[in-house]
Amino acid sequence: MRHLRMACRATARARHGAGCVGLYAVTMFFLALLWAGKGMAADPQAYVTTIRPTGNADLDAALHASSDLLSLQKTQAVSPFALTGRIHNDYSRLISALESYGYYAGAITIAIADGGASHDGRDPDLPEWMQAIPAGHKAQITITATPGVQFTIGTVSLVPDKGDAAVHLNTDEAAAFGMKPGLPARADSVLGAGATLQTALTEEGYALAHVGTPQAWLRPDTHTLDVAYTVHRGPVVNLGAFDFAGLQRTHPSYIVKRLTIAPGELYQPSRIERARQDIASTGLFSDVQVNHGDTLAPDGTMPLDFSFREGKRHSVGAEGGYSTDLGGRAGVTWSHNNLFGNAERLKLTALITGLGGTAEQGLGYDFYADLMKPDFGSRQQNMSARIEGIRQLLYSYRQTALLARIGIVRHVNRRWNVSFGGQIEQEQIQQMSNDNSYFIVSLPLSANYDGTGVDNPITPATHGVRIGANITPSASLTDGTSFFTIMQATVSTYFDLRHLGLSRPGRSVLAFRGTIGNVEGASTFAIPPDQRLYAGGSATVRGYRYQGVGPQFPNTRYAIGGTSMDAGSFEYRQRILQKFGAVGFIDAGQVTGDHVPFNGTVRVGVGAGARYYTPIGPVRLDVAVPLNRPPRGDKWELYVGLGETF
Repeated sequence: MRHLRMACRATARARHGAGCVGLYAVTMFFLALLWAGKGMAADPQAYVTTIRPTGNADLDAALHASSDLLSLQKTQAVSPFALTGRIHNDYSRLISALESYGYYAGAITIAIADGGASHDGRDPDLPEWMQAIPAGHKAQITITATPGVQFTIGTVSLVPDKGDAAVHLNTDEAAAFGMKPGLPARADSVLGAGATLQTALTEEGYALAHVGTPQAWLRPDTHTLDVAYTVHRGPVVNLGAFDFAGLQRTHPSYIVKRLTIAPGELYQPSRIERARQDIASTGLFSDVQVNHGDTLAPDGTMPLDFSFREGKRHSVGAEGGYSTDLGGRAGVTWSHNNLFGNAERLKLTALITGLGGTAEQGLGYDFYADLMKPDFGSRQQNMSARIEGIRQLLYSYRQTALLARIGIVRHVNRRWNVSFGGQIEQEQIQQMSNDNSYFIVSLPLSANYDGTGVDNPITPATHGVRIGANITPSASLTDGTSFFTIMQATVSTYFDLRHLGLSRPGRSVLAFRGTIGNVEGASTFAIPPDQRLYAGGSATVRGYRYQGVGPQFPNTRYAIGGTSMDAGSFEYRQRILQKFGAVGFIDAGQVTGDHVPFNGTVRVGVGAGARYYTPIGPVRLDVAVPLNRPPRGDKWELYVGLGETF
């Protein structure tokens, strides 16, 4: 905008009179010397500034942002001489604000008043007059902006750089440029057009393209502004060699494989930036930068220089949660990032479970080691492996198990992913005084769809649908071989009441969840207890303890489990102020051993909850009561966790 401002300010000086400004400055200088010579100290002068509205909200905002008088009035009061200098400085600042919106014939008036008397801001006697304002009085400063006629764009010229051919824009380039006669002569539009044209040229492969700062000429007679842009297009360029700096533990081959760009492809800044962001999203680096020079390589390509700052390799975290049925769980995790130099992550977790739960008979544990290998086979696949040791003393059964599993997750597109793998489990289960050992082999398969547009699963969804479905063929090979297949699907959807005009976006949301499951191939008691279907708890029907919905052994609180399960939930979520929220909900579900969904005794629970929203997600506290609890069922349940229930 340099040339533009120079042209505009030249007109402003001609309009206001450069000689008057110079005389004013000289007068102020000699008055200051006179005051100093008399040994008189100037007391600070407090003031209040008012900017009268122009009727243009954007222009008014620019005037407020440009005024030193307004922004500095709450600081320590200054002497009349310093305040006079501040007033004089505001003239040029406010004129620049008018001109930036195309008002090159505008005017600024600043009046200073105390009671009935008023002085113009350009009055040479202003400091002496303000010195006479009684102590404790605030000077009333009123700024009036008269915009006048808004100038429009006159002629638009594209001037070739030295030695370049005449500039001719194609259809896409002209649309991106957008500058044409008749548009308001706003500075942001004039400058933005050149920047947008340069971006369009570089996106077409003109890596050395440059559009200079526009020159502008005011035409007061026609209230227009003529502008000229110097354009250098240069040659179409392909990407050259890539250089990697700062890699200490990460293998360059992994970066090459991960990158979404390659040497020989067309130079496009947007694709380069997306590639940089993709590498940064791996979590390996605290900073990723990509740069290139102003000259081409001898072969005519544009080399890229990547610089990396690797992040911390080790991290420690804590995990915890509480519900009255499963009790408390607490533990620690230790992670080793970039284990073998290809973004692998090893995570070790140790948890103590069953701390005081009504569905638990004592303390248990959950120890596991997770290894995750991203980009396994392709950029869209991750491999994960787990070894886990579990002990849980539920009222329904007591389990001690060791399991190992390996799986592949493939991201089909932005919304869909599928996974498949294998798992083996050796376990000892005690149920109703019977001890049984099981060796289970299973092949879990799943598919998930997320149309909520939420990247972080802890962030509450406000619209869209989520679908999850899995099928797990399994074989129990100990104490009698049995084959069975577990099938389960969950659908949740969200509706923002803003669509009905009842709330602001994201403030009032209705949430629905439905779950159905079935086990085929074996009867209930031919299936290991931990593989049967259960309901109750935060994942299905709140108000009932975990495994508290469904068939039970006579005269006990021990759940049998079933071969068919269905459950549904409804929530009303209301944000309150900025960080708080409230939830009301109703859940219902049933479990049966008949292999037929929607058959059995329906259990219903209702409740309410509170939310506290943090940067990492909402802290959840829900209380629920059963409406038709079974014998020996709990009267209420409390759930505490991070993130919404679904």
